[in-house]
Amino acid sequence: MSVFINVFYICIVKRSEIKQHIIETASQLFYRNGYNLTGINEIISTSGVAKATLYNHFKSKEDICVAYLQHKNNSFIKQIEAFCLSKELGKSRVLALFEFLELFFEDQDFNGCWCIKTVAEIPRDNEIILTEIQTQKRDFIRFIEQLIIDNIEDINVQESFMMAKQVYLLYEAAVSESHLHKDAWPINSSKQLCNKII
Repeated sequence: MSVFINVFYICIVKRSEIKQHIIETASQLFYRNGYNLTGINEIISTSGVAKATLYNHFKSKEDICVAYLQHKNNSFIKQIEAFCLSKELGKSRVLALFEFLELFFEDQDFNGCWCIKTVAEIPRDNEIILTEIQTQKRDFIRFIEQLIIDNIEDINVQESFMMAKQVYLLYEAAVSESHLHKDAWPINSSKQLCNKII
């Protein structure tokens, strides 16, 4: 019985590892080349899995895209949260959003916002992918709002939410414009504006 459980456990772990490998491979391809320019066959070829194996884990390219978006977002939130919380309590933790973005921009793989890139490529009626992206963006606003509540004194709930949306817009503009201009000045300018807002 214990041998059967052990084999069953190994199979589950291996299945999970294969699925994660497909997600990571697709993530690199989607982020670098775009959703529409990345075909299923390229994901299969690059990941080294059989077509049947891929479809055993994902029913469609759309499902892989949702997994990609979740994978990118989960990694991003963990990293930016840890970075911001490593700063001194107060305004510096909010401004750290832009310091993190500058490090992200300096990374050789920086290719803008994965959400905006993806939403620009999908049909307008693709509710599944659009809903995932909107959820991620709303969660990011809530993250910023919590940063503000925890680090800015004498601010009420309504003010913190309005401020979070303003900081969010500065951040998103900084991502897009730094990618467009291939320069960090939009990030630095957004940080300066953020400092005035908070």
